[in-house]
Amino acid sequence: MHRSRRCGARTRSGSLCRSGAMPNGRCRLHGGLSPGAPKGNKNAFKHGRYTAEAAARRRDIALLLRSTRRLAKDAE
Repeated sequence: MHRSRRCGARTRSGSLCRSGAMPNGRCRLHGGLSPGAPKGNKNAFKHGRYTAEAAARRRDIALLLRSTRRLAKDAE
C-alpha cells in the first residue's frame, strides 16, 4: 500500500492528499467528477406516492371528504 499511487488532491491546508488512489486517480474522499444518476431515474422510483396519478387521486379523495362533511353539516 505504501508504494501505490497517491491521490494528489490538494487538502485544505494546501498540502497534497497522501491517501492511496483508486483507478480514477483519486482517493475515496477526493473521487473527482461523478457520472451522476443513472438515466431514466429508475433508482428513485420506490413506491409511487408522489406520481401525478397518486396526487390526483389524493385531491379527488380530499374533495369527496370536504363535500361529505359539508352535506353532513347541512343535514344537522
